[in-house]
Amino acid sequence: MAHAYTPGLKVTAGMMIRKERRLPLEGEVLIQIGDKVVAEDAVAKTDLPGNVQLINVANSLSVPAGDVKDYMLKKEGEAVIKDEVVATTKGLFGFFKSQTLSPADGTIESISDVTGQVILREPPIPVEVKAYIDGSAVDVIPNEGVVIETYGTYIQGILGVGGEVVGTLEVVVDSPDVPLTREFIQPSHRGKILVGGSLIEHDAIQEAIQQGVKGLITGGINDEDLRKLLGYELGVAITGSEEIGITLVVTEGFGRIRMAERTFNLLSDREGLKTSINGATQIRAGVVRPEIIIPFETDERLAETEISIGMLDIGTPVRMIREPYFGKLGRVAALPIELQQIETEAKVRVLEVELEDGDYITLPRANVEIIEEG
Repeated sequence: MAHAYTPGLKVTAGMMIRKERRLPLEGEVLIQIGDKVVAEDAVAKTDLPGNVQLINVANSLSVPAGDVKDYMLKKEGEAVIKDEVVATTKGLFGFFKSQTLSPADGTIESISDVTGQVILREPPIPVEVKAYIDGSAVDVIPNEGVVIETYGTYIQGILGVGGEVVGTLEVVVDSPDVPLTREFIQPSHRGKILVGGSLIEHDAIQEAIQQGVKGLITGGINDEDLRKLLGYELGVAITGSEEIGITLVVTEGFGRIRMAERTFNLLSDREGLKTSINGATQIRAGVVRPEIIIPFETDERLAETEISIGMLDIGTPVRMIREPYFGKLGRVAALPIELQQIETEAKVRVLEVELEDGDYITLPRANVEIIEEG
């Protein structure tokens, strides 16, 4: 039988980890190669162009567009403050003047005698890129960013929401099959990243947000609770930019699913350590996985054993990564050699999977990933 290979999630006790930290546009890099950093350090900064405001001076003063410059009190390139008079008519005997006020602080960028409008550019928006992980700078991208390297535990989840956060890791359940309910969440957990077991529900997430918890790691989540959290149905777009007050990493899938034993044990072993997580997820081409990074110092670094590429065989545990079976778990039941035509009319290699509930499904091999058994 021909061998088949498929990508899986990384669950690594110890490995070298590199993260590229890049600005959205050119700016200033604040550190040099070899510098030690902590996750909260700014490593690069820049200024984004300020928002543009259009001021219709011709309409405001009821004058022809071609005459606007004659009524302007400010020239191109001059700074203004909010509610400052930027244009005025002479009025009648000094009275009955019409005035145009600036809607915001900024700089006059241009004055058009065609449209009669003035473009006001608001002040630039400062942007800093943080290191995200404790480590060292091993490369500098001139005017753009750096590459930070660290050694530590690296775990990928299947789904996440929310952006990058850093906090102390605390495991609040004693078993990977115990749900993380609101009773586990206490005021002492403010600023921490909490680890649950098989499930977290909406009320527990809300309690965590109220208590100032930075992040949650759990085996599963109900689709309905995720929809409540986001306020909309999660589509195929990349996640990670949600402003929901917390970052959530789901390691196994939808529903109540026991966290993989190895994953839970690794997190338990690293309890109390500073941890960085990111919920950014993209399922389609250019796959992006939510991640958990726990840097640690040790005289004897662990063997770099990871689950990233594996061989499919009969009985291999797999997880579905595309709809309509996204998040479901099962085992490979058959690996037909012949190409089969799917709904899109493309001919691809498929596999047969026995789901946990005993049902059998056939789907493209690209729609699954290998998972690790504890």
